[in-house]
Amino acid sequence: MGTPDTPNGPATPVLLVGVDFGLPHFDSELEELGLLAQTAGLEPVARLTCKRKVPDAALFVGSGKADEIRMLAQMHGAQEILFDQALSPAQQRNLERHLDMPVTDRTLLILEIFGQRARSHEGKLQVELARLQYLATRLVRRWSHLERQRGGIGARGGPGETQIELDRRMIDKSIKSTRERLVKVKKQRATQRRQRERQDVFNVSLVGYTNAGKSTLFNALVKARAYAADQLFATLDTTTRQLYLSDARQSVSLSDTVGFIRDLPHGLVDAFQATLQEAIDADLLLHVVDASNPAFPEQIAEVQKVLAEIGADGIPQLLIFNKLDAIPAELRPVLLQDTYEWDGQPVPRLFVSARAGEGLPALRQSLTESVLAAKGADKIPDNPADL
Repeated sequence: MGTPDTPNGPATPVLLVGVDFGLPHFDSELEELGLLAQTAGLEPVARLTCKRKVPDAALFVGSGKADEIRMLAQMHGAQEILFDQALSPAQQRNLERHLDMPVTDRTLLILEIFGQRARSHEGKLQVELARLQYLATRLVRRWSHLERQRGGIGARGGPGETQIELDRRMIDKSIKSTRERLVKVKKQRATQRRQRERQDVFNVSLVGYTNAGKSTLFNALVKARAYAADQLFATLDTTTRQLYLSDARQSVSLSDTVGFIRDLPHGLVDAFQATLQEAIDADLLLHVVDASNPAFPEQIAEVQKVLAEIGADGIPQLLIFNKLDAIPAELRPVLLQDTYEWDGQPVPRLFVSARAGEGLPALRQSLTESVLAAKGADKIPDNPADL
């Protein structure tokens, strides 16, 4: 099979590598890493997994397994190695020297995807900040070609070290400048939020694991044209629209936010604080779940973990089990509205198909009940004139 073309030319063939350290929910098939690679415009040509008790300090996988990776890459014509875990700067540098080819870890791969997908000024600033923070720890690797210019034994300084220091100062300056610009963006968002609060607007945010169908559901509810695709991180920039609920006789503010993922780089959690602020300030979170994915419990756990990190774990949630149309007939739920136990607490759950429209009237009803409850109403009145 030939390598598929991308807008920038033929996709780079890559070898996927995952290391099982005995942690729960290890992706033995490297399915998610493969999807990430394809989203970045790369073409997985082979996969390799292995088990270790702890990472090797120098090569992460050990020298013997590194030799096996090199042979497998040569056999399949891979031009780059992708690791499903985060590598230290030294491990990445040592692996590249040992394998004689580029090595990318999960963190950099996600950063690359975010860099490709960001469209708004704010999104680009956030990605740039996370990228700069990542590169700041890997300067010695970037300037390794200057190491041989240093003096002999006992020599200090040299062009290599000078260039590294210059580059570090340049990156530190860029990080400071980008943070200052993001502060201005946050202030603008805060002003917009205060305006909505003065208007007594009920805020609803869509959150969930990437590729759960948030944007498709968003478009179905508000008839918007937000970009939606069957791929990871199709949406990066928050989109907000008004959703009119006829039974409540008012509109709510509905926001579609960036999808979460396992091992989301901490730099991205920090950098995307402004975007995720929409979730923090919501009155209700619609936690969208891909009901057709067998790993949905782990995905729910990852989303809840990130929500806790950004301080949004105390906001009321409604679990939306999406992609009902993709569930085999024999596995379809009997009840489309029930509760799902999370952390010992029952959470309201609805099964829907955003693509087919199934379950959306019940979702609107639940949103109406949440709005009326927030206004102090016990139930939806039979006569609209009673509102």
